Amino acid sequence: MPLLVQKYGGTSVGTVERIEAVADKVIGYKELGNDMVVVVSAMSGETNRLVSLAQEIDPQAKGRELDVLLTTGEQVTIALLAMAFEKRGYPARSYTGGQVGIITDSAHNKARIKSINDENIRRDLEAGRIVVVAGFQGIDEYNNITTLGRGGSDTTGVALAAALKADECQIFTDVDGVYTTDPRVEPEARRLNTITFEEMLEMASLGSKVLQIRAVEFAQKYQVPLRVLSSFETGEGTLITTEYEAEDIMEQALISGIAFNRDEAQLTINGVADTPGVAYQILGPISDANIEVDMILQNIGADGTTDFTFTVHRNDFDTALASLQKTAENLKAREVSGNNKIVKISIVGVGMRSHAGIASRMFEVLAKEGINILMISTSEIKISVVVDEKYLELGVRALHEGFGLNKDPE
Repeated sequence: MPLLVQKYGGTSVGTVERIEAVADKVIGYKELGNDMVVVVSAMSGETNRLVSLAQEIDPQAKGRELDVLLTTGEQVTIALLAMAFEKRGYPARSYTGGQVGIITDSAHNKARIKSINDENIRRDLEAGRIVVVAGFQGIDEYNNITTLGRGGSDTTGVALAAALKADECQIFTDVDGVYTTDPRVEPEARRLNTITFEEMLEMASLGSKVLQIRAVEFAQKYQVPLRVLSSFETGEGTLITTEYEAEDIMEQALISGIAFNRDEAQLTINGVADTPGVAYQILGPISDANIEVDMILQNIGADGTTDFTFTVHRNDFDTALASLQKTAENLKAREVSGNNKIVKISIVGVGMRSHAGIASRMFEVLAKEGINILMISTSEIKISVVVDEKYLELGVRALHEGFGLNKDPE
């Protein structure tokens, strides 16, 4: 009998009525002859409410006790959904992460899954039950409750699918699949039938918020077919799979999608000595401040000095700028400057591997719109540019049309 693992997010189970609707949807799949394992998040807004309660006690609340608190949100959902199945005459069994045997490391609030004991689930499936599992949580080797970080329910779903060798892991959310770009920016964006794991990882890392990066990484590592579907509409959604299985789609499109990130800030230090170790001297203090660096650009001047530019998350701009100014004094730099009014736009597609001229076409499209490029970064299947934030929507729309991603005329 085919086995499906389905994950429903907080919006999908946000009210009792929506939980009832999820029960009906799952039963529909069960009636088609599938064994069903259902992973659920806390009801929408519940995790935020619990965090607020913790912060009323301690504004810096974290660690073990915060995990104990936050996992109660999913416990409510699994019990209510199991009740909904039982009411409809379908035997069900709910499990917390610890009860189902999801073993993690001990990194509270951001734990990683180490192993899963699937005995209880398999026993229930053999007995004909629908299994309901709390996402986002597990236990460590000392039986402490842990959480996987925000969005961890996606990871739970994929991990269970991998452990159970499920035929497919289906992520139900408030959108009906993965789009070529955000439809709120480009109304002509269209849903993709198929996208590769590599492309989805790039899209997720570059700003697309449909899936969590860790979940896609897990699916790719264990070759779990992953499908994004809508909780509120019918449809085939988007299948995320291997490049081989997506080969026909890959041959049709050079670019699969356009991602963007509004949370960028740029910093530059000019006129430092071009000597070994200067990059470490600049970025070491940034790293020590626990600030992640994204794009880096270094230019060597004719006078033997170098200009060094890099980007960070916009929330880290002030801290990074202060750190860089101290570094500039030590290195006797000529100037330090910053710009927190930039964005990153990226084109993604495995078709780049076998086609030349993608970068030049991207630059041509932006030039025709009068958009100046401040920084460029590339990988095998991605090209990213930094531009002024006022050009975000214009740039995305122009590239979307320029690479033929708009909806086909009806």
